[in-house]
Amino acid sequence: MSAEESVDGGDDEEGPGIREGVERSSGDPKVLLAMNAVLSAWFAWMVVWGLDFLGAATLSARNVATLALILFAVTYVAVLR
Repeated sequence: MSAEESVDGGDDEEGPGIREGVERSSGDPKVLLAMNAVLSAWFAWMVVWGLDFLGAATLSARNVATLALILFAVTYVAVLR
């Protein structure tokens, strides 16, 4: 059996493949929330830094935190739908 046959859904002796496992997994909500928080903070910092570079806003912890909270809330609500 070639590697392509096993990836394309060929008969595996080990049982269901990774695709079935991933589709059934709901994930740990704490990990998802932590990833959302970290990525929202990073993206907010990048946006505020860019706005500061253009002279449209000041790079401050308050501006970054405000945008990060907004991004976190929007992505949280969008995922729940």
